[in-house]
Amino acid sequence: MEMLTTILPLLLMFAIFWFLLIRPQQKRQKAIREMHAALQKGDKIITIGGLHGVIDSIDEDIMVILVNDNRKLTFDRNAVREVVNPD
Repeated sequence: MEMLTTILPLLLMFAIFWFLLIRPQQKRQKAIREMHAALQKGDKIITIGGLHGVIDSIDEDIMVILVNDNRKLTFDRNAVREVVNPD
C-alpha cells in the first residue's frame, strides 16, 4: 500500500504531461504530414520562410514554386507551412 501511494503521484503527473504536451504535439505533426502528402500542382502555399507562391511541379521530395513575374524557385517539400487555397 505504501508503494502505491509513492508511485501514484508519479503516474498521475506522467498522465497529465502526456495529455497536455505530448498528445497535442503528435496530432499537430500528423496534420502536417497529411498536408505535405496532399500537396499538388496548383496549390497556393506559404513556406516556413514566409514566401507565397503556387506549386508549379512537385515530386517525392522537391517542388517548384511559381512566384511573382513567373519566376520559379525550388524548395524542399517540407518547407511548406500551410496551404491557402480558397474553398
